[in-house]
Amino acid sequence: MSTLLPPLSLYIHLPWCVRKCPYCDFNSHQADRFEQNDQLPEDAYLAQLLADLDADLPYVAGRPIQTAFIGGGTPSLMSEDFYYRLMDALREKLTWVEGAEITMEANPGTFEQEKFRHFRQAGINRLSIGIQSFQPNLLKTLGRIHNRDEAIHAVDKSRAAGFDNINLDLMHGLPEQSQAMAMEDLQIAMDLDPEHLSWYQLTIEPNTEFYRRPPTLPEDNTLWGIQDAGQALLTEQGYAQYEVSANAKDGRRAAHNLNYWRFGDYLGIGAGAHGKVTLADGQIFRTRKTRHPSHYLNNLPEALVIKDAIAEEDLPLEFMMNRLRLFETFDLADYERFTYQKVPATLIKACELGLKQGLLDAGEWQSKRVKTTEKGKLFLNELLELFLP
Repeated sequence: MSTLLPPLSLYIHLPWCVRKCPYCDFNSHQADRFEQNDQLPEDAYLAQLLADLDADLPYVAGRPIQTAFIGGGTPSLMSEDFYYRLMDALREKLTWVEGAEITMEANPGTFEQEKFRHFRQAGINRLSIGIQSFQPNLLKTLGRIHNRDEAIHAVDKSRAAGFDNINLDLMHGLPEQSQAMAMEDLQIAMDLDPEHLSWYQLTIEPNTEFYRRPPTLPEDNTLWGIQDAGQALLTEQGYAQYEVSANAKDGRRAAHNLNYWRFGDYLGIGAGAHGKVTLADGQIFRTRKTRHPSHYLNNLPEALVIKDAIAEEDLPLEFMMNRLRLFETFDLADYERFTYQKVPATLIKACELGLKQGLLDAGEWQSKRVKTTEKGKLFLNELLELFLP
């Protein structure tokens, strides 16, 4: 078996938002509920982030960081000075591959746009702008605080700031959204010429306002129509689907997300951040940091982390649940490389059943190469159930 550790990425979580959106189940907290005078505790949070990273440094094991992603919450609420200091510290503590993709999530509001130039100068080279919709009524329903003009201007502002790698986040299947409205959103987004589009269906998650007060969502036939028409439009205009909810121009797929779905490793620092780490002896475990910002800020790093080892019998599902989200051919030898285990007979049998059901492509199976079919994309949950222990 190979002793080569998987590629390593870094995830950094900033937990504050101006307002908690009714659909959001991420670890985000409305800033004015926790901080006095609308001032975020930037100095204290930065110090704890770096202490958190120091505690995780043994997991690096000499590997360079391939990619980083700064998510939230709304990371762009933090000041430009915060990011200059953060990025300087990360360069000092870690080794980075040349040209590493470093992404920040940003809101398209005017306040954040004024800081885009500083974010780029700090070393962030990819911006992911959370637009969700260009329809005024849907933005209001979703609790978004920007409008259509601000969303469009945010892309122009990010280009002027020097960003040549931009993702736009859009949602579909929204309350009272017609297929025509969804296609208009997509077309406006593509006219802005981003390198990448994350286009995903609204789901109602527990512990959200929408879960407590469910909105009326489009009927299934409308949802299927939006999905089919949307993917056809995206493909026609050069945005190939490479993952369940991700489309990109040629050569502009999100490197950070690719590492997730290929079962790579990643450190997770910040309140509520998750990580996945492989040790030299082959043990694989997931980490998660305490969620509430106040608890995160007031505890030593050793008290922040929960480690969950991935049991050997769960590895087939864990691996395939990630790899099958990517619509690319992969070799089952990757299973041995990333899990330190031989491919179990149960995984082979599950793949063979997926072939019989038309969920996996039989074209390269003799060479033990696997790819999700068009049918498998539509019935991904059913395909993944085949790999349950």
